[in-house]
Amino acid sequence: MYRNRTLPVLIVVALFFTSCSTRVEDVPPNIILLMSDDQGWAQTGYYNHPVLETPNLDAMAENGLRLDRFYAGAPVCSPTRASVLTGRAPGRTGVPSHGYALRLQEKTIAEALRAEGYATGHYGKWHLNALRGPGVPIFKDDPYGPAASGFERWVSVTNFFEIDPLMSDQGEFREMKGTSSEVIVQKALEFIEKSKEEGKPFLAVIWDGSPHRPWLALSSDSAKFSSLEPKNQAHYGELAAFDRSVGILRDRLRELGVEENTLLWYCSDNGGLPDVTPSSVAPLRGFKGSVWEGGLRVPAIIEWPAEIKPGKTSFPASTMDIFPTIMDILDLPGEVVTDPVDGISIIPLFRDRVPDRKLGIPYRYTNRGALIRQQYKLVATDLSEGAFELYDLEKDPVETTDVSGAFPEIFEEMKSAYLEWTASVDASVNGEDYPEGSVRADHPEPEYWMRDPRYKPYLEEWVNRPEYEKRIRRMK
Repeated sequence: MYRNRTLPVLIVVALFFTSCSTRVEDVPPNIILLMSDDQGWAQTGYYNHPVLETPNLDAMAENGLRLDRFYAGAPVCSPTRASVLTGRAPGRTGVPSHGYALRLQEKTIAEALRAEGYATGHYGKWHLNALRGPGVPIFKDDPYGPAASGFERWVSVTNFFEIDPLMSDQGEFREMKGTSSEVIVQKALEFIEKSKEEGKPFLAVIWDGSPHRPWLALSSDSAKFSSLEPKNQAHYGELAAFDRSVGILRDRLRELGVEENTLLWYCSDNGGLPDVTPSSVAPLRGFKGSVWEGGLRVPAIIEWPAEIKPGKTSFPASTMDIFPTIMDILDLPGEVVTDPVDGISIIPLFRDRVPDRKLGIPYRYTNRGALIRQQYKLVATDLSEGAFELYDLEKDPVETTDVSGAFPEIFEEMKSAYLEWTASVDASVNGEDYPEGSVRADHPEPEYWMRDPRYKPYLEEWVNRPEYEKRIRRMK
């Protein structure tokens, strides 16, 4: 769609006289990937939530493409993040569940765009460096931190983070002031402003820590939900703060004059939580950690005023599609991504056309799995036992009735396609996708940071921080 080369003079002249826009066809878009943490599919104002108002997300949905059947790359956080960066099913990348490290052998969207002249920045939750536990600052020389995946600028933590977070500004540990949403949006905007001054397009990845537990909100935000129990007040207060920060981000993009040619892609990292009232996923079945719709389907919007007319679609799309779509937009060669790629370009949706999704959206998580293909969803309830069910999401969106017996041909074909796909994932797990034909021997296993020798000097000081106290004492 865009090519990183100069257009012939005559074309530029023609564009000048045929368009009043300052944007021409060889100007690549700025890209912002915005992700909330544990926000359920139902938790937006535009889906008529009973207590939560999200005026800024609603405005974004009115101005962009609302993806009503958008799916996280996994039902938990780290794998979905890996799928965003690679365009691949997360099990292929060394990230089958939360807290795993993204393999250094994987090719990432940040590396690809940086090679194209983009400024690349990461802000917020990382959770791809094999450290578990509440978010702590990332060391500058962490071999699996944001820099290892192509981000030249970053203000990040290992996992979820709350009000007044302790973060790492490229290795410098700093206590920030404000909600998690406010902090990272402000830091991302500083990066965006600098990129504009330098005349460079930017990739800003903004991964929030809200509304992941523990739920801590400003009293002014919690007060909006005074009819709820205190824990639910705080949960929805975090979402109110997140929406406010979305407004700050969009307003500043307009002030900087870059909103027209900025692609802003928002979604959540997995389905909602079970112990939230009102429900985070209603009426869908299941929650975070499950392969039912409530664990996988998430809210999502793409806003790009220069290219996308307002609308909505029920075509199934996924976080695995983000990298392939941006590759298509920038006309990048196939070698910038590791094969096989599980996502597809969804550019046709920008033109109200249907993309070609042959396999569907596949999942493998612990001993369960799924394959989503238009109206049908194959669910592997027990992979080791070969137990599968089939659901017609068009007629049964809450997944109550197994229709495998009613549609045996569809069931058998989807099961066969799924088993072929999962065999290819096994090959990826063994490292067969890489030139070396194997996984690096030094790839780490997940560990709690409280046991990591690098963090030992900080434990005595951090035990006084409420977000760390219980974990540190428990480890001791």
